[in-house]
Amino acid sequence: MYNQIDSNKRKTWLLMTIFLIVIVLLGWVFGEAYDLGYGGLVIALMIAVLMNLFSYFKGDKVALAISGAHPIQKENNPYIYRLVENLTIASGLPLPKIHVINDPNINAFACGRDPRHASIAITTGAAEKLENEELEGVIAHELSHIKNYDIRLMTIVIVCVGVVTLMADFFLRANFMFGGKRDRNSGNLGAILMIAGLVLAILSPVFATLIQLAVSRKREYLADASSSLLTRYPEGLARALEKIRDFNQPMKRANHATAHLYIASPFSGVGKKMAGLFATHPPIDERIAKLRGMA
Repeated sequence: MYNQIDSNKRKTWLLMTIFLIVIVLLGWVFGEAYDLGYGGLVIALMIAVLMNLFSYFKGDKVALAISGAHPIQKENNPYIYRLVENLTIASGLPLPKIHVINDPNINAFACGRDPRHASIAITTGAAEKLENEELEGVIAHELSHIKNYDIRLMTIVIVCVGVVTLMADFFLRANFMFGGKRDRNSGNLGAILMIAGLVLAILSPVFATLIQLAVSRKREYLADASSSLLTRYPEGLARALEKIRDFNQPMKRANHATAHLYIASPFSGVGKKMAGLFATHPPIDERIAKLRGMA
């Protein structure tokens, strides 16, 4: 379990470093193309700060509203409430706000900016179809996302994707409408720089999205391992994932903006053996095998 956790943390930070390089490179090219110096990086920073502030303080409310989750208290659903409460005590976390999604599929997600401002949402299908140990594994997985600060990390990653996309779009529009100063004034070198900038602007949003999805998949493996460490029973989560693989259908409120938050994809095809580059989650069969290989 500890080896799995360490490995996924290293891979996540490697991907985040690559992400930072893409943003810096795009900002530098933008500044060079329009004689702004470090202005391109300043623009990227300003956009990132504004988007981050909104996501940081309001992102969880948006995610819960999109998913159709509604809050519950102990008297509304004592079974789910007590499971979450017991696991938070075991993990040393403060109790998150607990929500239920009226959907027959087995799924759950966590969101928020930190453990003291976190929410967890569980489908009615998960409560009805999972055995006690299986549901504990699912809840522990989501609490692990909170404890590992994945809920904040994924907000940052999404904002980074937005910054790259906005900068690339602005660069392309400005270039085609006005042309680049260096392209007009610097001869062949300026033309080469502008061509390189255009290629980077076209490809960087796709590259940024691929990094986002890769980070999401690594955090799922990490949360699986952390869940097993919390419950000391990897088989519970493994059996829950088997039921998700065998019985889940697309969720009624499935949305691409929040798909990466769930323990399994809310869309169809969750049981496919191969996860494509644009998959939000690793293959379920691989997750099950890793869980059963832990000792």
